[in-house]
Amino acid sequence: MPGFAALLSAGPSISMRCMHCIAGRIPSSREQRLHMHAHTHMHNCSWTLTTPHYTAPPQHVNYDLTKNYLDLVVTYTSVIMSLSRIEDRKALIGMYNCAHEMIQGSGDPSYARLAQMVLEYDTPLKKLAEEFGPHTKAVTSVLLSLHFLFARRNQSAEQWRSDQLLSLISNAATMLSPASSDVVSLDFRGLGAVGRGPECTAQGVGFLLCHGCLSSNPQCLELWKLGLQGSLYISLIRDDALQIHKVTEEFFSSLKGYGKRVADVKECKEHAVAHSGQLHRNRRAFLRNAVRELEALLSHQPGLLGPKALSVFMALSLCRDEVNWLVRHAEHVTKTKTPEDYANSHIAELLFLMEQLRTLVHRHGPVIQRYHVQYLARFDALLLSDIIQNLTVCPEEESIIMSSFVSTLSSLTLKQVDKKEKFDFSGLRLDWFRLQAYTSVAKAPMQLRESPDVGRVMNLIMFHSRMLDSLEELVVETSDLSAFCFYVRPFEKLFALTMEEPAMLRFTIAFPLVCSHFAHCAHPMCPEEYPHLKSCSLGLCNNFLKEIAKQAANCIMDACAEQRKLSEQLLPKHCASTISKAWNKKAQKQPPKKGEPERDEPGAESQRTGSGDRAGVSAPSMDKLHQMLSELSLSINHVPSFTVFEHMVTPAEYLSSHLETRLNRSFVWMASYNQATQEIARPSEVLAGLRSYLAFIQSLGQFTCMDSSRIIRNVLLQQTQPLDSSGEQTLTTIYTNWYLEALLRQASTGAIVLSPAMQAFVSVPRKGEQSFSAEEFSDISALGMGMRGGGTVTSPSPSLGAVGRVCWLTPVRCLERLKHCIAHFLHLAAGQLLKSCHVPPQRLLHERGRSVSIAISRAGSFL
Repeated sequence: MPGFAALLSAGPSISMRCMHCIAGRIPSSREQRLHMHAHTHMHNCSWTLTTPHYTAPPQHVNYDLTKNYLDLVVTYTSVIMSLSRIEDRKALIGMYNCAHEMIQGSGDPSYARLAQMVLEYDTPLKKLAEEFGPHTKAVTSVLLSLHFLFARRNQSAEQWRSDQLLSLISNAATMLSPASSDVVSLDFRGLGAVGRGPECTAQGVGFLLCHGCLSSNPQCLELWKLGLQGSLYISLIRDDALQIHKVTEEFFSSLKGYGKRVADVKECKEHAVAHSGQLHRNRRAFLRNAVRELEALLSHQPGLLGPKALSVFMALSLCRDEVNWLVRHAEHVTKTKTPEDYANSHIAELLFLMEQLRTLVHRHGPVIQRYHVQYLARFDALLLSDIIQNLTVCPEEESIIMSSFVSTLSSLTLKQVDKKEKFDFSGLRLDWFRLQAYTSVAKAPMQLRESPDVGRVMNLIMFHSRMLDSLEELVVETSDLSAFCFYVRPFEKLFALTMEEPAMLRFTIAFPLVCSHFAHCAHPMCPEEYPHLKSCSLGLCNNFLKEIAKQAANCIMDACAEQRKLSEQLLPKHCASTISKAWNKKAQKQPPKKGEPERDEPGAESQRTGSGDRAGVSAPSMDKLHQMLSELSLSINHVPSFTVFEHMVTPAEYLSSHLETRLNRSFVWMASYNQATQEIARPSEVLAGLRSYLAFIQSLGQFTCMDSSRIIRNVLLQQTQPLDSSGEQTLTTIYTNWYLEALLRQASTGAIVLSPAMQAFVSVPRKGEQSFSAEEFSDISALGMGMRGGGTVTSPSPSLGAVGRVCWLTPVRCLERLKHCIAHFLHLAAGQLLKSCHVPPQRLLHERGRSVSIAISRAGSFL
């Protein structure tokens, strides 16, 4: 019969691929080897967990064995409960067997067992409780070994603050002393690494399977209540959460004599609803301050990473646990009286500080290695040797294993670090796991629980050895935030809240960086998930960076617009009112009562008042824009590039791309071209605004790490072409078409004439017709600063293009005009010949002929 006992007896031969597909978690290859070796030793020692002779030592003594046992219990239970939630499970299993039979010619040999298991576990909790009956003593003893850890890690923020948790400067005398603990393996891994956390085992899985101990053991009842008071939802598989209070209440309600436990569940639920959200919110606030202080100190003195490595990994694991709690409850808690407990606009700073600690560990890895290689060889090896010599009972096989530990550690030297040799302590850890299995048997000659110093020192050695050969794996284990991959909606909501908080803008880069963690969700035994995880990770990273770049580009363009407004105040057209005001003041004349509104003089925006604000209207907005731009630039400049699923991501390129597009649109917008009315801004004014934009863009080098010169070259080069990179019209196209279609067309009809004295075209006023002032667009300042200035700023392309089209279009139109005039002149000449005897018509035809000759001479002047 399939079940937990069969799983223990079968070892890793169960289809691990199916477990991963359902549970979403497969142990690593090293963990599988540890499970296989423990299983082999269990059979060799004739030890099974179903025997009542096994008594679990405290977890800090045989941590690895206990952790793997809890992983097995929790994973098995999660698979069964998740399978029961699939409505079409029977149909899917039947279809799979039919497909197997069609392809292979026979059904799957395991189909009968699997079908029977699905039928038996239709009500999973009831069946699991029956199956785990023989394991009650083992499971209960393991859970009780977590009591001290759970109580310590589940303290309030006030208690953490009073204990000076994670503070390196609270006691200056011990700043250089190595951080150590009797339960080092539990401290740096935290709640999320033991059976996927005591939060999971203590709250739901463990005591639901062995609920009989709640009535017989007060410590079990206390631990169970503590677990239920801490959370409303626990994680089964990825984003599949278990509403623990509801499930527990329904299960206990179906059992006789559990009315008191049902009342306890309701009481714990009320406590969790009222206090758990605030408890975790205060913890996150404490961790932000504590980790900020820790990161600042380690950045300034990276040598402290050696003795204080344990504090770093403790900080990472605490932050990870709180972030996972928040994202899980933010997704599933929909109705609450305190929504602020499940939406944190300052979470970006915590994520950013975690990334900073990870970066410090990666950057100063040699510092950590040099410290710990000496620690292992000069302290741990000697301490372990003394402990082994003082053992009262030490069988030969155990003595050989522990002696090999001492010899391996004593052979370490600093030269190995200097030569960048790769360390490998996997054999040492496997031997220690084997030794835990040997000494955890009830009738073993050497009981590990009777020699706790061996367990404490070996756990410390395991941690120190990982500083040499598994530093990256340890960083991932303690700070992995890949859970966001399955909680996309809360992830995006937290990002949106961060973008609304000005003080948090500098930390927004943490969200794209977290997307690089999603690669840890992939597993070689389930390759079909890789494309989906990759698509999700890259999509989220791309959206986050686009939004950050969009906000930064908005700030830059708003600041450019403000600079353009200031530059407009210096245009010559605004000087008349200033001159008139100065002349009236000198002549002591009273200003008109109904005149133009008072205009601030250029430079008034720079004057400060007593309150510290500027007197101008645009100045406060400029201050805000510069502040926001500085914050966003810190975020974009934080890392030059990072990797997400083998893709190199460069944040600065997102801003460059957005800025190029926005600048092209802004330059065209400056022309103020109205195709219906043919209204357009003077080229000299557009050029002045363009120069103010470019001057501010060039000053961005002090804010961002992007290449502002490259952006300016690309944008101006696009403006010399008929269309830009987005397929939209450019300044060159707009002004060339306007000069040819509006100005020269009216010149060809006589509405505009060339004035040699003014060296410009002049509009000829006509009654009933509204025309633009041609002299404003064809005088020396307009043409010189506009068309010729375009060649100065960008290249000669706009001027040459416009001149080329003018040289082609002008003769064509003049020739057409000449043809029309000549035809009309011939018609008049023929009329004069026919009517030569009539004086009045002859005089009229003569006058028309004079007007035609004038038109011909004007057309000739163009040529």
